Amino acid sequence: MAMLLNAQTQYELEQFYYAEAACLDEARYTDWLALFTDDARYWVPVRQTRLTGQLDEEFTKPGEIALFDDDMDTLGIRVRKLQSAYAWGENPPSRTRHMYSNIRVTARDEDSLTVNMNFTFYRGYLAQDADWWVGRREDVLRPHEDSFKIARRHVFLDQTVILSKNMSHFF
Repeated sequence: MAMLLNAQTQYELEQFYYAEAACLDEARYTDWLALFTDDARYWVPVRQTRLTGQLDEEFTKPGEIALFDDDMDTLGIRVRKLQSAYAWGENPPSRTRHMYSNIRVTARDEDSLTVNMNFTFYRGYLAQDADWWVGRREDVLRPHEDSFKIARRHVFLDQTVILSKNMSHFF
């Protein structure tokens, strides 16, 4: 259940996420990486189609196979690769657009907020390649100076089959 926030905090959260989207869409990956805490975790589990009574098994669990299971070191490696000449799947670079909606706080304690949101992510490459990704993110944010930092990101994709030719992007 979403928690009630004052209008100022909701506005600050939305602006934080819109600025994050701009970093990704403008290929400012170093700026994007700076939005994370030093102990951050970025995790994208695999989704499998399950029957109604098995929905608790729909996503792989932490420690099981995942599309991404990155700490700050591996996120940094991915960012540096994207900025190098060795990112062959991103040369020329993709055109991306990150769109976020339903940004809501679902838990809070003294030093963090748990924020859920829906996202749509478009990736266009060359003349005809296009990928659409849809899903939900769950972030744990910690206050930092006059904004926030991402301490944990879990990305739950709606797709069960990955049709993209590469997955060098961030959700």
